[in-house]
Amino acid sequence: MKTFNVLLSSINDVKNFVNIVSRFDYDIDLASGRYVVDAKSIMGIFSLDLSKPIAVEVQNDDCADLLELLKPYIQ
Repeated sequence: MKTFNVLLSSINDVKNFVNIVSRFDYDIDLASGRYVVDAKSIMGIFSLDLSKPIAVEVQNDDCADLLELLKPYIQ
């Protein structure tokens, strides 16, 4: 499992983030406080506090290609 933080500060950031993570078959979660949502769910992401960085939990150790695509959002 790989964990890092992202900042999604606009609606377009959320839309682009979901489009990127949806390309991958493994599970990816977002955690904010005690809430955990599926990173592939736009509605789930909008239920989180987007004013602060959000923890991303990738359920796969081989995710270098995902990290490269998410570079603009990683804190």
